Amino acid sequence: MTEYTPSDDLALALALAANADHISLDRFQALDLVVTTKPDRTPVTDADQAVERSIRSGIEAARPADSILGEEYGTQGSGSRQWIIDPIDGTANFLRGVPIWGTLIALAIDGVPIVGVVSAPALGKRWWAAKGHGAWGQATGHEERPLRVSSVSEIADASLSYNSISGWDEAGRLDEVLALTRRVWRSRAIGDMWAYMLLAEGSLDVVGEFDLKPYDMAALIPIIEEAGGRFTSVDGEAGPWSGSGLATNGLLHDAALDALSPKKSA
Repeated sequence: MTEYTPSDDLALALALAANADHISLDRFQALDLVVTTKPDRTPVTDADQAVERSIRSGIEAARPADSILGEEYGTQGSGSRQWIIDPIDGTANFLRGVPIWGTLIALAIDGVPIVGVVSAPALGKRWWAAKGHGAWGQATGHEERPLRVSSVSEIADASLSYNSISGWDEAGRLDEVLALTRRVWRSRAIGDMWAYMLLAEGSLDVVGEFDLKPYDMAALIPIIEEAGGRFTSVDGEAGPWSGSGLATNGLLHDAALDALSPKKSA
């Protein structure tokens, strides 16, 4: 069996993301963009499908023994090494012409994401990490630079992105997140992968949301953790498998978990 290093897998993920960017940008704001509705009532475009097909083809050629989990075409293969793909995170933004969307590519080994790439070509930015190799970001026309989360240590000084009020409401945690917005310095609903990348860059301190799938989160985790932050579910569970995400700079994680835990009846 061929052994691949995290650097090998990261190089592959970056190459796949570069190819994906060409496909997605070509379809962004296209007048003939095809939009359909999936059974779960979420939108999907021809760009989502074309990007995922491209990434899958690249993985099949370069890592034929690995399994794949993608948003549009499900699970393929089995084994300890699994590539997890969100071809366009932020499809609703993509189809409305809002540039906050990106391709997410992760590699998980035994369910633990160790490589992550987030590429947002309409923003001209890309972020990536591999376990033990740090987190990095690059804007078009600029040199790559290391990422580091903030050093904010008090909730009162924190900047929070809650991403979707309706998501917190449907999860029964609306009171908790509203109470947290009153305690922090600043709160916004930035949304999708960008909020988490702003956290990895040190511009936000707490990001959380519900109604997430593994492909929404897997690529984010190595980047946030290698930048010095923490990522769990809103209930404190590790990994991208629990349906929600809470990312912080690490210093605020326990306080954020406590603030967002269900209220105890008197």
